[in-house]
Amino acid sequence: HVQLVESGGGSVQAGGSLRLSCTTSKTTSKFAVRDNDMAWFRQAPGSACEFVSGISTIGTTSYADSVKGRFTLSVDNAKNTVFLQMNKLQLDDTAIYFCAGGITYFSWLAGNYEYWDQGTQVTVS
Repeated sequence: HVQLVESGGGSVQAGGSLRLSCTTSKTTSKFAVRDNDMAWFRQAPGSACEFVSGISTIGTTSYADSVKGRFTLSVDNAKNTVFLQMNKLQLDDTAIYFCAGGITYFSWLAGNYEYWDQGTQVTVS
């Protein structure tokens, strides 16, 4: 059983920063973020789920054009945690953010990720 746990969401003013973290729950075993393709998605009200950023098992990263230069994905393998540093937040970054993981063979499509967390709200005002 794999459970991803996310933290770090909240409310921030435009131009501010937030950092999201995603790790496994204490009851999860045998899931290493370094051995999985990990990604961040978001969903704004009335909108489809949108890819934000991802990292493959070989370290290849990808970012949506809308967040390039503002968001940074990083991994701490010792902590088995993936981070999303979000800087210069804009109003249209407001959404529920999800962490996802699995073996996707370099695909950033949401449907290819097997494990998802509960999501966390990010509100920019």
